[in-house]
Amino acid sequence: MKTALQKDALEYHSTGRPGKIEVVPTKPYRTQRDLSLAYTPGVAVPCLEIKDRKDDVYKYTAKGNLVAVISNGTAVLGLGDIGALASKPVMEGKGLLFKVFADIDVFDIEVDLKDTEKLIETIIAIAPTFGGINLEDIKAPECFEIEQRVQDALDIPIMHDDQHGTAMITSAGLLNALIINGKKIDKIRIVVNGAGASAISCSRLYIALGVKPENIVMLDSKGVLRRDRTDLNPVKRQFVTDRDLHTLEDAMKGADMFLGLSVAGALNKEFLLTMADNPIVFALANPVPEIMPEEALATRNDLILATGRSDYPNQINNVLGFPFIFRGALDVKATKINDHMKLAAAYALAELAKLPVPDEVNVAYKAANLKFSREYIIPKPMDPRLIEYVAVAVAKAAIESGVARQPITDWEAYKDELRKRMGFANPLQHYIRTQARTEPKRVVFAEAENYKILKAAEIVKGEGIAIPILLGNKKIINQLIREYGLELVGVEIIDPKSDEETEKRQEFATQLFEKRKRRGINMHTALDLMTHRNYFAPMFVENGFADAMISGLLQGYPDSIRPALQVIGKQKNAKVISAMHIVLTKKGPFFLADTTVNLNPDEDTLIQITLQTAEKVKQLNITPRIAMLSYSNFGSVERRVPILVRNTVARLHKEYPDLIVDGDIQVNFALNNVMLKENFPFTKLADGPANILIFPYLTAGNIAYKLMQEMGGFDVIGPVLMGLNKSVHILQMGSTVTEIVDMVAIAAIDAQNNAM
Repeated sequence: MKTALQKDALEYHSTGRPGKIEVVPTKPYRTQRDLSLAYTPGVAVPCLEIKDRKDDVYKYTAKGNLVAVISNGTAVLGLGDIGALASKPVMEGKGLLFKVFADIDVFDIEVDLKDTEKLIETIIAIAPTFGGINLEDIKAPECFEIEQRVQDALDIPIMHDDQHGTAMITSAGLLNALIINGKKIDKIRIVVNGAGASAISCSRLYIALGVKPENIVMLDSKGVLRRDRTDLNPVKRQFVTDRDLHTLEDAMKGADMFLGLSVAGALNKEFLLTMADNPIVFALANPVPEIMPEEALATRNDLILATGRSDYPNQINNVLGFPFIFRGALDVKATKINDHMKLAAAYALAELAKLPVPDEVNVAYKAANLKFSREYIIPKPMDPRLIEYVAVAVAKAAIESGVARQPITDWEAYKDELRKRMGFANPLQHYIRTQARTEPKRVVFAEAENYKILKAAEIVKGEGIAIPILLGNKKIINQLIREYGLELVGVEIIDPKSDEETEKRQEFATQLFEKRKRRGINMHTALDLMTHRNYFAPMFVENGFADAMISGLLQGYPDSIRPALQVIGKQKNAKVISAMHIVLTKKGPFFLADTTVNLNPDEDTLIQITLQTAEKVKQLNITPRIAMLSYSNFGSVERRVPILVRNTVARLHKEYPDLIVDGDIQVNFALNNVMLKENFPFTKLADGPANILIFPYLTAGNIAYKLMQEMGGFDVIGPVLMGLNKSVHILQMGSTVTEIVDMVAIAAIDAQNNAM
């Protein structure tokens, strides 16, 4: 019987397009001319340029942003030697992390070779393709020789992340732990339990930081690495000791630091008690550390503790390092990753942990106020500042140490480039979820007899985005929860048809009757409607039993929105109800309105749609820049729609002079600032492209967002309803779980704003 996590992992990897990464063209390819430039005969021209000037390969190909993640599958995570083929999901995952955290493209290469010589020859032979090589999950001691010989043979950065990634992150943690406990790095005694690739690399980098070699005691599965042992390979012999120590118990007495890169439970509390005052314990065995944090902290309250787990403070996570190290190395075309660059990364991480933590990071990790302390000695992986701090530090170190072929001179421009190229894995989506977490609201899921809805409820509960309330048949819902192994213990389930809700149905029906008695609803009809989820749910919100509701996955939009309009109604100051869709692109988010409510708006309605959209965008911490769209540009066509839009803009300019809005304008000009400025320099949008697109009628807006979603492949959030008195949002039929979660976050933010 697979656990919920195991089932989720298999579903995650297999749903839709199998795997986690793909290759995407970066140049036009739709015409015969495009293809003739991309391939024959045009491609011959850059080939000959590269033949004459080898460095032009960075100018004409993707080499400069392409890293190979190479493994032979001999030491995969905690799974051991599972072979090259079975290692592929891990290597794809590494590729995903490179792309998400540092915008580095990856080819994962699984090589079915255990012969060291043949593996080295293979890596060197394929190296011309890449700007850098990340060796991964290759067992010790072979990994040391492989990395060194490959680096000696090539002039591109090479790094075995299992060694150096852990070394850099733990070095940052060590530097900050020493600040907290007031000890000097050249005085501390370190016990390293484990003698594999990570342990060796960590120890080497600690020595580069200032730890004295004689103050390191290393152990393998047979005990302390002593000089008199005859079973040690040359790599281990670098860390032998002459002291009369044989066991971990012997080594721990008086030690200032324990570094565990070994097995679960290796460190018992009795050994912990023999350490020096204010000890540092990095128990990094995963998923179960050498000593559990609860036991360690119950034994000693003066220690500084780190693990490899995300559910405890101070997670040693290699994603804090490798994406940004390669980013900096690639951007200066470094010939290698040397110790100077590794130390720079460690110091940058250590410095970042001392700075005030952004609110979005606090919220993401459900922390009131993360700050430099025993519980926060290294940054969190979701800190958006990592790429700026670490990549810049690595690039500078490469230049200072003489291994950079393309030095950077304008560091502020480089930082700005890093911010722009990343978008921080879609900052708006991240902001929406982060903001929702600041004050989680009660959200009714009106269609809870559905797996997607329940899965979304599980996610929003687990991530603290909202407090879900499930509406539907309890038996069916509980059966689905058991069937899919969903973690929804303690979540409230309400069945509108049950005897338990008789009193509420009667009360809600009476209210609906009063609201709609002159609109064709009698008391009998009202009672019947209260057994329907899309009437019961908005009435549940209207009466304060919940803060927001989500529906619409299983039926048409009109049938979902009509009950909400009848029950909730407009805000006091709202003259219309409208809707927008948020389209998430690499250029940033775009807000399209009206896309689902107002069929043929007049001037007054267009103005209200515009103002509602602008206000909603402001709530998302974005400055509205509004284009009123048409098939005309500033009066070039004298027809009904352009005139309608032009008159609306004239009124907006007069009544809301501070609003950045203009039109009538065609969409290509609204989004292409260069073209707009050349042709219409007088426009209010001349300083930058629009981010809000207001359509003159619903058909155009509805078609536009669906085209962008289906043909452009963009993520879309919406429709976001505006003008309602309570937070009610209607999903698109067939929404994905991610889209449902995003809409729940929007609903929660609306509820927060309504409560102000």
